[in-house]
Amino acid sequence: MLLQGRTAAISGAASARGIGRATAKLFAEHGARVAILDLDEAGAKAAAAELGPQHVGIGCDVTDPASCKAAADAVLAAFGQCDILLNNAGITQPLKLMEIGPENWGKVLDVNLSGVLYLSQAFVPHMKERRRGSIACMSSVSAQRGGGIFGGPHYSAAKAGVLGLAKAMARELGPFGIRVNCVTPGLIQTDITGGKLTDEMRVEIRKGIPLDRLGEASDVAGCYLFLASDLSAYVTGAVIDVNGGMLIHG
Repeated sequence: MLLQGRTAAISGAASARGIGRATAKLFAEHGARVAILDLDEAGAKAAAAELGPQHVGIGCDVTDPASCKAAADAVLAAFGQCDILLNNAGITQPLKLMEIGPENWGKVLDVNLSGVLYLSQAFVPHMKERRRGSIACMSSVSAQRGGGIFGGPHYSAAKAGVLGLAKAMARELGPFGIRVNCVTPGLIQTDITGGKLTDEMRVEIRKGIPLDRLGEASDVAGCYLFLASDLSAYVTGAVIDVNGGMLIHG
């Protein structure tokens, strides 16, 4: 088991078909104790209970620094340490450029980008003290290709910001033994995309994916596992594409 004796905090992991939930399950299977952080506190507690009694669910609003600090304190109170932080929480809105108002811009940037900063700030002092830790952040192929299937320009901007923030964190925190990396998924079938994809859309989208299938939450969870484990001990500031070849860099 790759995470035996490790503890992990995963934001946005209460949704039944989400990437965070799939990752929490995989981490638990590899021996980690998992703290599921979510705005839906009841959902977080229920998801943790499904994993087993050694796991915890904690309410957390990643857009609120005080809530992030309280969640980090709760994780440390429950586990005594935190080895892994996954900044996984995110939202999207399928808006065109001229449809984006200040409230749309603010909400998408707050959850997807500011949330990465605030939650990281809550856990980094503990990781610095222990001089070890792995932080992985959820970006998106839309940050790289200028838009995706559902996310608007503000979503692309937020996810591009995550790439820049994570790389800067990797540079600053490396001397403390803390690694920071990103994953950039393509179209993954989750609760966010579920119900929005017609059969015709699936066929059309698959034409642009060399692996000829849409992604599953487990595909991203596997990459998170790699980044959380010692298999990636010399990897920091990296961006791992999980898109089936939808975007292949030159």
